[in-house]
Amino acid sequence: MSQETNQTELQQRREKALAMGGAERIAKRRAQNMLNARERLDYLLDSESFFESGLLAASYRPAARDKTPADGKIAGFGKVKGRPVAVVSNDFTVLGATSSVVNGKKIKHIRAVANDSGLPLILLGESAGARMPDRMGAEGRAILGQDPVEFLRDRRTPWVSALLGSCYGSSTWYACLSDFVVMRKGATMAVASGRVTELAIKQTVDSEELGGWKLHTATTGLVDVAVDTDEEALDAVKRFLSYLPSHNGEAPPVAAVPEGSDDAIKDILDIVPQSRSKTYDSREVIRRVLDTDTMFELKPRFGKSLVTTLGRIDGKTVGVIANNPKFKGGSIDVDACAKATSFLVFCDSFNIPIVFLVDQPGFLIGIDGERRGAPGRIINWMNALAQVTVPKITVTLRKNYGQAYLNMGGGRNSNDAAAWPEADYGFMDAGTAVNVLHGLRYEDDPVRFLQLVENVSQDNAPWALAALYEIQSVIEPRETRDYLKAVLAVHSRAPSKGIGQHRLSNWPTSY
Repeated sequence: MSQETNQTELQQRREKALAMGGAERIAKRRAQNMLNARERLDYLLDSESFFESGLLAASYRPAARDKTPADGKIAGFGKVKGRPVAVVSNDFTVLGATSSVVNGKKIKHIRAVANDSGLPLILLGESAGARMPDRMGAEGRAILGQDPVEFLRDRRTPWVSALLGSCYGSSTWYACLSDFVVMRKGATMAVASGRVTELAIKQTVDSEELGGWKLHTATTGLVDVAVDTDEEALDAVKRFLSYLPSHNGEAPPVAAVPEGSDDAIKDILDIVPQSRSKTYDSREVIRRVLDTDTMFELKPRFGKSLVTTLGRIDGKTVGVIANNPKFKGGSIDVDACAKATSFLVFCDSFNIPIVFLVDQPGFLIGIDGERRGAPGRIINWMNALAQVTVPKITVTLRKNYGQAYLNMGGGRNSNDAAAWPEADYGFMDAGTAVNVLHGLRYEDDPVRFLQLVENVSQDNAPWALAALYEIQSVIEPRETRDYLKAVLAVHSRAPSKGIGQHRLSNWPTSY
């Protein structure tokens, strides 16, 4: 065979693979306003930066070989805003991007290169699950388990998943292993498809109830952000990665500080009511503390009494954990505990300093929380916190009660702590404490009740803690941003170049 013939055959095979599942299937997707797998890569990656791995891969089964260009998963390497990444984009036009022997090898290879070369791994999910008949019978069983670390999450590099259609099987598993998950509304993530589920439980299943965005952003917490389009999902991926290092052996990138970032804090006294019983949205405080327009909130619909967000202070990435009195008065429930723990694990794994903004009345007490294992979730949080090695800075705004004082960085659980003058460090609300200690209610003796409340409140003020050096600073609220800029600069971890010890790198991704 001549060299010219070989080159012609190579070109023909490339063209066939690039055609994916064919013009008809691609046109159908366009009619549904959905990008195809290669269009998603074009939008995500810097122009002409994609280097494909496995273009000519196909099913190992002779009957399916000609029907499986790239074997349904397009894989390779590229750049996002100039930074190298590894990526797998599922091609639903090829047998529903079902998982097979060959495309499983592709994912394994891309994942290994990403880990060894320090590249973020991006997974663009859309799949129908396991490919049949590949997974059936003894031969199918032999396919499984050939990669003993396939589902190991050791957090050497960031993993990101975008759920962009029907996601079953590997798209679900990798989303549950990822550090950030964005979901297009209308997509579904579940163990198995609605059809398989209906056969199993013998009842009609609605795909939204089975695994839609509302379920996963508000109830399971497995999805961080929901958006309307593929493009918005891919934009979210780009923005998330902009806060992170490429791997755990380097500090996060430093960005320019937007002009006017020091101005917003000036009206903080108008945002936070002095009365501890009045509510406000702590996200407004966070926005004023961070550099302008750098707040990137994770899981805003899940565990809403606690805010977890990335952002920047003086150009440097930070993770903020803040109680939100707008929801449940800021009391910490089971979902908030899980949310905080996963965020601590994430920040410590990728060398991101943590800022606690505290205004909490304690844990949410009740039968439902106990049934859902509240004590275990509380101690999971403490266990994780004890192993965090990045800087932890705590600022108490108004109240900081009970055991939750420790969970929110109290005592030696932070490297530096400050309080606003109105901060209250009681074990519980002063009125409740008077009732517990003296058996007295307001209506029993208003004068004596208020006097006792005043006495208890004086003991809870920040001055005594400052005198004991249990907190290092008492600051005026408008000094909060300047305080955080200064104290984060002090806790720079210069000898290790800002790199933590990553004791939480193997922590479970959900629990």
